[in-house]
Amino acid sequence: MMAAACMLLVACAQQAQLRAPSARETAAIEANNHAEASFRRGDFESAAKHYREAMRISRSLEAVDAIASNAVNLSIVFQRLGKSAEAQLSLSSVLDQDALVFPPLRLAQAALRRSILKLEERQYESAAQWVEKAADQCVAPSCTLQAALYNVKAQIALENGRADVATRYAQLALNASRDTDDQVETANAFRLLGNSALRVGNAGAALEPLAQALAIDREIGLPPKIYLDLVSLGRANTLIGKLDLARKFYERALVVSEASQDNQGASAVRALLDTAGGQK
Repeated sequence: MMAAACMLLVACAQQAQLRAPSARETAAIEANNHAEASFRRGDFESAAKHYREAMRISRSLEAVDAIASNAVNLSIVFQRLGKSAEAQLSLSSVLDQDALVFPPLRLAQAALRRSILKLEERQYESAAQWVEKAADQCVAPSCTLQAALYNVKAQIALENGRADVATRYAQLALNASRDTDDQVETANAFRLLGNSALRVGNAGAALEPLAQALAIDREIGLPPKIYLDLVSLGRANTLIGKLDLARKFYERALVVSEASQDNQGASAVRALLDTAGGQK
């Protein structure tokens, strides 16, 4: 089961202005605010609509920072909607053109997003190439993506069967995320440490980092990540023979996936419950 790290929404830079924003700039800001609110409540169709409007206005103004941030956010929304082609295409306005010059941070964010999408499509070689392109643009101290970069590298290594490399990158991600107090990437790193331990059959070592990931994801309210944590904890407890506890984790994952209208996730966890002797 794929468990790629996933960036959250990125914001447009808030720069001090010597003048009031124009009517079109104000309209773009309002569209972004509506999009973010829609995303937070899980209305991804509405979020896509508003981000497209913000993108249209930003292009008319050649506002490179806003174009890039909207492109990244659209890719996230389309990924949540299961529209992989649209998610990839949304990044083209930043990564596949040379007419406009984008700040290194925005190029890094867009390249990292493309790596994540390639990872989800199991195009691991391409994912590795794009995460390296992102790293090339991630210049300290302005770039705060180090933890996310390490987590994506860890996931690529894990999918390629290199649990040892995945563990090393996940530990680097954990250290970097703590330095920046990035709770999302801290949880991603803990989950990857747990799944790396699972991959080599060390279920006992997986329990603590997976529990840490779950605690953080519940605190910040990320249902897709909560689902992944619960499923991995179910797998870990299955491996150590605690089938009753494993079923409880799978049942909780089923509730989360159904409440999130994640039909694919619900189907996957029902299969795990059947294997574990569940009745759902």
